[in-house]
Amino acid sequence: MNKELELLKDEIAKDYAEWHARGEYGSPSDFDDFRNRIDIEEGRKYYKIVKGLGSQQMVWGFIVKGADKKFQPGDILKAASWAAPARNKARGNVLEEDFSWVRWTGPEYL
Repeated sequence: MNKELELLKDEIAKDYAEWHARGEYGSPSDFDDFRNRIDIEEGRKYYKIVKGLGSQQMVWGFIVKGADKKFQPGDILKAASWAAPARNKARGNVLEEDFSWVRWTGPEYL
Protein backbone atom coordinates (compact mmCIF):
# COMPACT_ATOMS: atom_id res chain seq x y z
CA MET A 1 0.00 0.00 0.00
CA ASN A 2 3.04 2.33 0.17
CA LYS A 3 2.80 3.13 -3.55
CA GLU A 4 -0.87 4.05 -3.18
CA LEU A 5 -0.15 6.26 -0.18
CA GLU A 6 2.47 8.15 -2.17
CA LEU A 7 -0.01 8.55 -5.05
CA LEU A 8 -2.54 9.91 -2.57
CA LYS A 9 -0.02 12.49 -1.35
CA ASP A 10 0.59 13.48 -4.98
CA GLU A 11 -3.14 13.90 -5.62
CA ILE A 12 -3.65 15.99 -2.49
CA ALA A 13 -0.76 18.28 -3.46
CA LYS A 14 -1.95 18.46 -7.09
CA ASP A 15 -5.42 19.56 -5.99
CA TYR A 16 -3.85 22.22 -3.75
CA ALA A 17 -1.61 23.51 -6.55
CA GLU A 18 -4.60 23.71 -8.95
CA TRP A 19 -6.68 25.55 -6.35
CA HIS A 20 -3.82 27.94 -5.49
CA ALA A 21 -3.06 28.65 -9.15
CA ARG A 22 -6.54 30.15 -9.59
CA GLY A 23 -5.41 33.21 -7.66
CA GLU A 24 -2.65 35.63 -8.44
CA TYR A 25 -0.28 34.10 -5.90
CA GLY A 26 0.16 30.63 -7.44
CA SER A 27 3.66 29.48 -8.28
CA PRO A 28 5.28 26.40 -9.83
CA SER A 29 6.66 25.37 -6.45
CA ASP A 30 3.19 25.06 -4.86
CA PHE A 31 3.00 21.31 -5.53
CA ASP A 32 6.37 20.46 -3.97
CA ASP A 33 5.97 22.84 -1.04
CA PHE A 34 2.57 21.47 -0.09
CA ARG A 35 3.49 17.82 -0.71
CA ASN A 36 6.45 18.15 1.66
CA ARG A 37 4.00 19.17 4.39
CA ILE A 38 1.95 15.95 4.15
CA ASP A 39 2.90 13.16 6.55
CA ILE A 40 1.58 9.66 7.04
CA GLU A 41 1.45 8.32 10.57
CA GLU A 42 0.93 4.58 10.94
CA GLY A 43 -1.32 3.37 13.74
CA ARG A 44 -2.69 -0.04 14.66
CA LYS A 45 -5.83 0.12 12.49
CA TYR A 46 -5.34 3.19 10.30
CA TYR A 47 -2.87 5.35 8.47
CA LYS A 48 -3.44 8.97 9.51
CA ILE A 49 -2.78 11.58 6.84
CA VAL A 50 -1.58 14.83 8.45
CA LYS A 51 -0.92 18.09 6.63
CA GLY A 52 0.81 21.22 7.85
CA LEU A 53 3.93 22.23 9.72
CA GLY A 54 4.79 22.31 13.41
CA SER A 55 1.85 23.31 15.58
CA GLN A 56 -0.27 24.15 12.53
CA GLN A 57 -1.11 20.54 11.67
CA MET A 58 -4.50 19.07 10.86
CA VAL A 59 -5.76 15.62 9.99
CA TRP A 60 -6.65 15.21 6.32
CA GLY A 61 -8.21 11.77 6.81
CA PHE A 62 -7.60 8.12 7.66
CA ILE A 63 -6.92 5.03 5.55
CA VAL A 64 -8.01 1.61 6.77
CA LYS A 65 -5.04 -0.77 7.07
CA GLY A 66 -6.88 -4.09 7.31
CA ALA A 67 -10.42 -5.31 6.75
CA ASP A 68 -12.88 -5.04 9.61
CA LYS A 69 -16.65 -5.56 9.89
CA LYS A 70 -17.49 -2.42 7.91
CA PHE A 71 -14.49 -1.42 5.78
CA GLN A 72 -11.95 -2.90 3.37
CA PRO A 73 -8.20 -2.23 3.30
CA GLY A 74 -7.48 1.08 1.59
CA ASP A 75 -10.84 2.68 2.38
CA ILE A 76 -10.51 6.39 3.05
CA LEU A 77 -12.36 7.90 5.99
CA LYS A 78 -12.88 11.52 6.99
CA ALA A 79 -11.50 12.60 10.33
CA ALA A 80 -13.92 12.83 13.25
CA SER A 81 -11.14 14.10 15.53
CA TRP A 82 -7.36 14.21 15.70
CA ALA A 83 -7.22 10.56 16.77
CA ALA A 84 -10.31 8.93 15.23
CA PRO A 85 -11.97 8.60 11.82
CA ALA A 86 -15.65 9.09 11.04
CA ARG A 87 -16.82 5.51 10.51
CA ASN A 88 -20.11 6.32 8.79
CA LYS A 89 -19.01 5.65 5.18
CA ALA A 90 -15.85 5.29 3.11
CA ARG A 91 -15.14 8.23 0.78
CA GLY A 92 -13.12 6.14 -1.67
CA ASN A 93 -10.35 3.57 -1.72
CA VAL A 94 -6.68 4.23 -2.43
CA LEU A 95 -6.22 0.76 -3.93
CA GLU A 96 -8.67 1.57 -6.75
CA GLU A 97 -6.46 4.47 -7.90
CA ASP A 98 -9.52 6.63 -8.61
CA PHE A 99 -8.72 9.85 -6.80
CA SER A 100 -11.68 11.94 -8.00
CA TRP A 101 -12.86 12.24 -4.37
CA VAL A 102 -9.60 13.84 -3.18
CA ARG A 103 -9.48 17.51 -2.27
CA TRP A 104 -6.58 19.23 -0.57
CA THR A 105 -8.87 20.07 2.35
CA GLY A 106 -9.86 16.41 2.89
CA PRO A 107 -11.91 13.64 1.30
CA GLU A 108 -15.17 14.84 -0.23
CA TYR A 109 -18.34 14.81 1.81
CA LEU A 110 -20.99 12.20 1.07
